[in-house]
This record gives sequence, structure tokens and C-alpha cells, in this order.
Amino acid sequence: MADTVTIENGTESMNHRALVRRVPWATILVVAAGAVPANALDLGQAVADGTTDLGLRYRFEQVDQDGIDKQAKASTARARLTWNSKTDETFTFGIETDYAFVVGIEDFNSSANGRTDYPLVADPEGLDLNQAFVRYAAADLTVTVGRQRINHGSQRFLGGVAYRQNEQTYDGLRVQNTLGAVHLDYGYLHNINRIFGPGDGAQPGDWFGNSHVFRATAAPGDGHTIAAFAYLLDFENANGPANSNATYGVDYQGVFDRLTITAAVARQSDWADNPVAYDAAFYEVQADVKLDALTLTAGVQSLGSDAGGATFRTPLGTLHKFQGWTDKFLIPPPTGVRDIWFSVSGKLGDATVTGAYHTFAADHGGADYGTEAGASVVYPLRDNVSFLFKVAQYAADSHATDTTKVWLMLDWKL
Repeated sequence: MADTVTIENGTESMNHRALVRRVPWATILVVAAGAVPANALDLGQAVADGTTDLGLRYRFEQVDQDGIDKQAKASTARARLTWNSKTDETFTFGIETDYAFVVGIEDFNSSANGRTDYPLVADPEGLDLNQAFVRYAAADLTVTVGRQRINHGSQRFLGGVAYRQNEQTYDGLRVQNTLGAVHLDYGYLHNINRIFGPGDGAQPGDWFGNSHVFRATAAPGDGHTIAAFAYLLDFENANGPANSNATYGVDYQGVFDRLTITAAVARQSDWADNPVAYDAAFYEVQADVKLDALTLTAGVQSLGSDAGGATFRTPLGTLHKFQGWTDKFLIPPPTGVRDIWFSVSGKLGDATVTGAYHTFAADHGGADYGTEAGASVVYPLRDNVSFLFKVAQYAADSHATDTTKVWLMLDWKL
């Protein structure tokens, strides 16, 4: 059977939608016009002395998935224009736009182009406002208002999904403060600017709501960090309520000469308007050993289940980094996912070569889901141009279908 994704439809007024999309600009204008002291920033000079960056990224992605007769071939590119004002005393303004487009071959389901007879490659076309913010920074305090990039820790719970052509960014308020040895990071999010935008397709391009994200990090000793986190996710539209949850946990990283240990535990339950009541656990342990020419990594990560009825999920995480590159567990099954994996990475000339292997099983019931093997090569062609080749193959047992994915990517930064 082919992989399926259940979408729970929701409705909203166009007036509300337009208002939410305009909020980043409104908040910027309020902060810039009312909250900034007249002598704190020479706005004209800051604009005139701003910096502009251009980035171009091309990617070819091929997907061969059992259960779908046609093979996906996606030839896409992204042009990114970033402008940041000069930092004058304490204030910075920034704007960033992304334009994703097809270059030649469009034999894939982007989630918005209607080509559902092909496997999914979630890179819809369109021009999107990626960032638009005002940032205040002084001493140990940073406050950012507007649409912005937010990455917490490893990005397992909150990240930008930067591998996709349309990055995930956040509309809201972020406050970062350092108090002695503790760094505090709080965000209020009223819109998630998702990778499926701009606009809506099979998946909504935005999740509106009222979410709170918090992370406190401390360094008890050299080479050791510990963090406590809380994510209260309240999504209101489309399939957002089913992804609303409250998550509390801690993570740790320690460096012991050649060995680095990473560990985390968390607990999650339903939140806000989630129609399913559940409670599930998360844990991970990872060990990295650096040898002269290689890094060896082994780990186990578990998204727990509430007796097979609902699973721990991380809807705002950079999920392509975790549980295999074929992305078979972006929506984890109700019985949860336990991933045991190892990888080997090292230098071959100027190239970085990585190989990885995963074995997946159900957290509840212990059923074997399948295995995945993958390899990647990253090669710097020039200082500002890099090349990526990556391949991954998922062999299904009791979850999803056999899938092979191949990527070729060029990333050019001016």
C-alpha cells in the first residue's frame, strides 16, 4: 500500500488570514515608530549602510517509491535575497525573501501542484517572505519582533527545516537573555510559516495560533551543557489542532576528550484544541567518537506511544535530520518509533563522506518497521560553492513501502 497522509480540514475567514499575514509588518512598524528612542538609531544611515546577500541553490531529487507507479524527478531551485541594516548601537532591521521555482523537470508532487500520481517532494513554487524583523540587542538582552528564523538545540523540537527550498520561519516575539551562567530563550509564536507555502495545498502553508516556546541552557563545566525546555504548541487552523501538544524535557551534552555524549528525555501530552487525549515519552542517547580521520556515531531515539493510540510528535522540528533521510516517519505511526542507528563520517581529500544505517521498530508492541541505509558526499567546489550528493534506501517491513531517494545539490552564496 502506498504511503498516505491524513489531512484534517479546517476553515478560516479571509480577513483573519490577511490580518495574520500582515502582523510581522505591523509589529515592525510599531516597534520602529514607537518603541525606538529618536536618538538610538540613525535610520537613514543604517539603511544606507546595510548589507545585501544573494544565495542560489539548485537541487535534483529523485524518488522511487513502491505503491506509486511513477518515479518522481524534481528539478528545483531557490533564489534567496537577504538584506540587513547596519547595526547602530542596539537596533537591526532585516528582510529576507525566498523564490522557489522549477527548472525543467516537474515530475513530482510538490503538495501544491496537483500531481498526486507522483511521490511527494515538498518543494512548492512561489515567492515567500522568509524574514522581516526588528532586533534590539544590548548587553545580555536580545529582543526580536516579526518573522524570523529560530533554531533550538539540535532542532529536534524547533527548527527551520532548511533542507527544503522554502524554509520554515516564525512570526512572533523572541526574547533571549543571559543571567550569569544561564541563557534564557523565550518565544511567542502566532504563525508558523511552513515549508508547504506560500499558499495552501494538500498541507496548509501556515499554522495560526498562540504558541509558547522556552529553552534555558546552562554550562555547569567546560565541555558540558544542560538545557530544560517547554513547548506549548497551539495551532488553530486546518490540521493544526491534531498537532497541538505540550512538551517538557531536558537535554545534555558532554565532551570527554574524543567522546561526546548527547542525551535527552521529554514528556508530551495533548494541548489546546487537540481532539485526542494522550500522554507519551521521548528519549535519546547518542555517542560520537572522534578518531584521527573518522567520526563514529551510534544512537537510539524513541518517540513513545500512549498504548498504541497516539504518539509523541515534533511538528516544528527539522525532521529530515532525524530517523532517516527518506523521511518515512515525518508523521509517526500511533505505535511510536524507536530508531537505533550508527554512522561513519570522515574526510576524503576536501570531501566529507558519511554513511548511515537505521533500524526502526514500534515503541508499543515492538513490530519491526524497516531499515534504511544512506550515504552522502559534500564537496566544496570553491569558497562560496558547495556540491552535495546523497542517496538513501528504505526497506519496509511493517511500515510504509520500499523507497529510494537520490539528491544532487549545488549551493552558491554570493
